[in-house]
Amino acid sequence: MAFEGGCACKNVRYTVSAEPVATMNCHCRACQYASGGAYTTAVVVPRGSLTIAKGTPKGYASKGDSGAMVTRYFCPDCGSPIYSDPAGAPFEVLKAASLDDPSTLVVGGALYVSEAQPWAQIDPAKPQFPKMPPRAG
Repeated sequence: MAFEGGCACKNVRYTVSAEPVATMNCHCRACQYASGGAYTTAVVVPRGSLTIAKGTPKGYASKGDSGAMVTRYFCPDCGSPIYSDPAGAPFEVLKAASLDDPSTLVVGGALYVSEAQPWAQIDPAKPQFPKMPPRAG
């Protein structure tokens, strides 16, 4: 098992069987709402590697820039944001703070800097993308 995590009250727990594909700070407005701050630190994992081991997170769905729905899951008891599921994507996105040990993460850059708040701190030494980065392929 690569790592585990869950919510603040421990009523929702998950395991992830693969290492993260990427870790980025997302400054989109939806992530600002979900995090209650300037951005969310998004830990991208391959679809199918995330398993909910305990509890049932509650979801809120909205349309993403791609036109596809994105469901953002959180604990129904304590409200902690846990992960996002972009429909049709080959990945799911964990909230870094939900990991049991987020100290080993290395943030690779920033997404949606076009929506960043003027007071947000963005590392100028790391890649920045106005929206999503171009897909490899």
